[in-house]
Amino acid sequence: MSTPFPFTAVVGQDDLRLALLLNAVSPAVGGVLVRGEKGTAKSTAVRALSALMPGVDVVAGCRFSCDPAGPDPACPDGPHEPGAFETRPARMVELPVGASEDRLVGALDIERALAEGVKAFEPGLLADAHRGILYVDEVNLLHDHLVDLLLDAAAMGASYVEREGVSVRHAARFLLVGTMNPEEGELRPQLLDRFGLTVEVAASREPDQRVEVVRRRLAYDDDPTGFAARWADEESAVRARIVAARELLPSVRLGDPALRQIAATCAAFEVDGMRADIVMARTATALAAWAGRTEVLAEDVRQAALLALPHRRRRNPFDAPGLDEDKLDETLEEFGEQDGGGDDDPDPDGPGGGGQPPQDGPEGDSPAGDVPAQGEPSDDGRAPAAQGAGEQSPVRAAEPFRTKVLSVPGLGEGAAGRRSRARTEHGRTTGSRRPRGALTKLHLAATVQAAAPHQRARGRSGRGLVVRRDDLRQATREGREGNLVLFVVDASGSMAARQRMSAVKGAVLSLLLDAYQRRDKVGLVTFRGSSADVALPPTSSVDAAAARLESLPTGGRTPLAAGLLRAHDVLRVERLRDAARRPLVVVVTDGRATGGLEPVALAERAARLFAADQVASVVVDCEAGPVRLGLAGRLAGELGGTAVTLDELRADAIAGLVRDVQGTSRRAA
Repeated sequence: MSTPFPFTAVVGQDDLRLALLLNAVSPAVGGVLVRGEKGTAKSTAVRALSALMPGVDVVAGCRFSCDPAGPDPACPDGPHEPGAFETRPARMVELPVGASEDRLVGALDIERALAEGVKAFEPGLLADAHRGILYVDEVNLLHDHLVDLLLDAAAMGASYVEREGVSVRHAARFLLVGTMNPEEGELRPQLLDRFGLTVEVAASREPDQRVEVVRRRLAYDDDPTGFAARWADEESAVRARIVAARELLPSVRLGDPALRQIAATCAAFEVDGMRADIVMARTATALAAWAGRTEVLAEDVRQAALLALPHRRRRNPFDAPGLDEDKLDETLEEFGEQDGGGDDDPDPDGPGGGGQPPQDGPEGDSPAGDVPAQGEPSDDGRAPAAQGAGEQSPVRAAEPFRTKVLSVPGLGEGAAGRRSRARTEHGRTTGSRRPRGALTKLHLAATVQAAAPHQRARGRSGRGLVVRRDDLRQATREGREGNLVLFVVDASGSMAARQRMSAVKGAVLSLLLDAYQRRDKVGLVTFRGSSADVALPPTSSVDAAAARLESLPTGGRTPLAAGLLRAHDVLRVERLRDAARRPLVVVVTDGRATGGLEPVALAERAARLFAADQVASVVVDCEAGPVRLGLAGRLAGELGGTAVTLDELRADAIAGLVRDVQGTSRRAA
């Protein structure tokens, strides 16, 4: 086993280290989600924590790590006789992003069951992680069904397996730690809520601190064992402090004044549900134990709020993380004075070197305000000359809305998602096939049907069925996949009337929110002036696309052909990277094309490239005014796709239209 980087040698990242230590003191806190850019010691700190965890006593030979002082009465390896036990280090189990459901929760050994007639259960990673750490790197890239299983087990402290005739329940209590890079996509809010704490990490901008990071890393790489030995005393001290805090934890008193501050804080920040209150209470108690106190103070409540609330305030992926600390202090002060409890001047760093407060949002995340333009465009859509090169200042997007469902026709085989039909590992069973590699989902009826004609030749005796490996059939299932939704947005002068561009941006934001909910990748191509730009290469981070959209300048000519050709090139490159993920092109335009020779003919030829490749496409028609040219509809025809207006894009507008039609039909009858 390689020597891990010492936990106490991690430079900075005080909030990250504190959150991990609090979970080590009290696993009931519920784990921690670490969000941050690449190269910020997220994985290093998590792996280093496992070396600090106290050893655990387990029943000898138990695959489910039962505690000899109180073995699980429902343990599949039980019942356990009192006596033999062994002490081993706490495990850190890593869950790979590409793991299967069977690998996570365990499964019946199908081949042994059919060949030997025994129900042999093979435990999964949840069993391995019991009484240890379960670490999920890039948790935001984990398939949704695995995240659901993982967080359900973390909440209940047990794993339930009901499949293929096997019914198994075993204890699964572990410290859940997830790390993620927000640039690669967000977790859904309801899943964010299942993590007890969250920490935002970033690389230091202090030269001296960066120098120290490099110095320590180089020293560790040159001699891991020697480097770890130099930090052995600090590691032992932290390990002893964890043990002491665990012993003190049951004695910590959480008084009514602190509880009232916790409830008031959660109410003030409009956090949904009661999980935040419970997590804050457990975190504040762990903070007091970590500080060696037996009473929770206002400073513990404050630090608990900074760790437990930021990720629970996000209603959609476009909300900036973080808390208003002035509002937090006012709430704590008000209820601290009212009830005579707590500390009127809480230490913003908190015990244990709490660290820096969360930021209100990434730099540049604030949308551009409605600053009056130097001149409004004329009725024909031309931008005023005062802006220079036809450019106007960005406008704020209108409020997002629930959109009509857009999907890719046919059956795909891409990554799990929620938009289009696909062959997947999960979903309804549609047929069977011979297994390619390991058998995961047995199609029992097809297996019996394949084996039945050969029973006489196999010398079957009695009432049993002789099944061989060649008879096994894998169930084929149909579910949903996430697609690549590529937005091609017209930002030219023909679309630049401020009110209309606000509506257009609101529509694209709505489609981005829909893409986030359906687990799609998104990309953004814009065209204006004389060229087209890839504003956002295909990514899972829809909030990055929203930020680019908010700052999108407008004005100039309409190089529609250039926009379509650039989008076609983006899809060509993405197809080489991920051939299974199918694209959906959403062109947002009024259909006009200007600039260059024969702009309309060039745009039509570019559109036919998508039709030839059978790329699913939708044109969002943004044409306005009393006279409609119908150019967007013609473009949709050349693309081989469909056209919808901004009004038709609204799901509630479609529903209202259906109700009107139904009402008219009933009146006519």
